Amino acid sequence: MSNIIDWKNLNVLVTGGTGSFGKKIVEIMLRDFHPNKIIIFSRDELKQHEMRINGFEHESLRYFLGDVRDKERLRRAMHGVDIIIHAAALKQVPACEYNPFEAVKTNIIGAQNIIDEAINMGVKKIVALSTDKAVNPVNLYGATKLCAEKMFIQGNSYAGEGGTRFSCVRYGNVIGSRGSVIPLFMGQKKNGILTITDTRMTRFWISLEQAVEVVIKALYHMQGGEIFVPKIPSMKIVDLAEAVAPACEVDIIGIRPGEKLHEILITEEDGRHTLEYNGLYVILPQFAWWRRQNYKNARKLPEEFSYTSDNNNRWLTLNELKVMARELSAPHKQTKSPRLSQTSAYRAEPAVHQQRSRAITPT
Repeated sequence: MSNIIDWKNLNVLVTGGTGSFGKKIVEIMLRDFHPNKIIIFSRDELKQHEMRINGFEHESLRYFLGDVRDKERLRRAMHGVDIIIHAAALKQVPACEYNPFEAVKTNIIGAQNIIDEAINMGVKKIVALSTDKAVNPVNLYGATKLCAEKMFIQGNSYAGEGGTRFSCVRYGNVIGSRGSVIPLFMGQKKNGILTITDTRMTRFWISLEQAVEVVIKALYHMQGGEIFVPKIPSMKIVDLAEAVAPACEVDIIGIRPGEKLHEILITEEDGRHTLEYNGLYVILPQFAWWRRQNYKNARKLPEEFSYTSDNNNRWLTLNELKVMARELSAPHKQTKSPRLSQTSAYRAEPAVHQQRSRAITPT
């Protein structure tokens, strides 16, 4: 069994590859890791076309039109694939509330299809993206992602000793991604009034580069069944409004259906099975098939540990939020191939990593 991840000999499939996260991880993969092949799997031909003409044209890229609801198309896309990064999902809370069956088909049935076909096709490692909204969910989107998390963790029991391993990454709101509050505030700034649901509201924040880093670390350390949670800062929604548009009026509109005052990444129940390891929190599975042989140098967390956006020990300051808002209001326009573009905040490890690529017992 090999004890390295030799990216140049691996084929990587990214579902939802035309989304904000998908484009960022493809950019970083091309620049720093150089896999043999990267398959961008999504259902939107226009976004794939736009991705191509905006610099994502490379000999290692393959664009596959398809939907995670379609098992046959997934099977074809997974041919020869070693690693899957599953980012495809319906994510908009109001849209999922109004179209619940569609959310179930994509976020839950789609997850089952990924699991089934990955096992059938002998894929080595799968990391699925989750969200803080999956923890104690109060809306349908969060409930579907909770189901997907449970399915990916238990997918290891279906894989047995076959070598396919599943883990999840769970993080908070992504700074500047489509549908996030910063673009909303920037649009409202033109009218002079920002809408805030509740002045007490707090949120976790993570950049796209940090989100990619967590996924790479998960692939590096996973033995199957873990949920990886990054250590990320919190921010107050009123501070963000002040940073984006200090001269604007603020209209308090009340908490919307399915919205929380504070977000949770690790509950007290999960905290009992969570370790602090290599800059991450790692929630370990509690099942008979789990044979922990990693995280030997990890730190056990105190009793009653939980990780919520209001009890965080790291907060974004007003000045940090102002810098972030300025950067997002004038984004760098990419005109070259991603592998040649300006280096992002995240610098990946060298192309070859010392880690077991297929085993249930990594170093």
